Amino acid sequence: MADTHAKGHDYHLVDPSPWPIIASVSAFVMAVGTVFYLHDMIGPYVAIAGLLGILYTMYGWWRDVVNEAEHKGDHTPVVQLHMRYGMVLFIASEVMFFVAWFWAYFDASLFPGDARQLARADLTGGVWPPQGIETFDPWHLPLINTLILLLSGTTVTWAHHALLHGDRKGLVNGLICTVALGLLFTCVQAYEYSHAAFAFSGHIYGATFYLATGFHGFHVIVGTIFLIVCLARALKGHFKPDHHFGFEAAAWYWHFVDVVWLFLFASIYVWGA
Repeated sequence: MADTHAKGHDYHLVDPSPWPIIASVSAFVMAVGTVFYLHDMIGPYVAIAGLLGILYTMYGWWRDVVNEAEHKGDHTPVVQLHMRYGMVLFIASEVMFFVAWFWAYFDASLFPGDARQLARADLTGGVWPPQGIETFDPWHLPLINTLILLLSGTTVTWAHHALLHGDRKGLVNGLICTVALGLLFTCVQAYEYSHAAFAFSGHIYGATFYLATGFHGFHVIVGTIFLIVCLARALKGHFKPDHHFGFEAAAWYWHFVDVVWLFLFASIYVWGA
């Protein structure tokens, strides 16, 4: 009987799963509920129900993936290689996502008085930063956040190095430090936003600033959750020196977040000020 079910290949043929259809229905419900809510037709309850369905799908689907990797042995070296290709493509798509925000920022800042953009010139006064905008001091909270994020990149590398050498204590401690630094970064940025001298609406500076830094902050939150999951798995004894793609993907994502912030700090906080 065991020979009957033995695999004769290195690939993972995924078992039938309810999660794709549940995710699709939940996303549809959330989108429709959001549209109705924005048009004051119903309350936010339909959108919240869809969001809860998406969160439940994420938990259940990723639980199944962890089970396939850790207990069923479906993630062979060939499957892990393909997962690495997928993560590389995902990060590449994220890079292009942020290119759009940088493009919008530089388009507005490099040509504030362009004759082809008279409406924008009216909003900026023909200069950048626009007249009346009090920008952040880049060498205060933004510099502190930069140091926090760079330090977190060091601690996640420490955790990875410890894992490769079988040091479980170093892995856990490195992840704890990285998660703490990620939470600290988010708190500092929230404090910075609460003390901003300009709003999101009313001018192109606020729109481009908050979209670029806000989406980066959202990615920091996602990466922190990713690392918290890795920490919980590490405490359960998951991950081996030769089988730890889940952690490796989280580390790649966190380094991507670090690099994007360096570009944001240099272009928006330092040069833009």
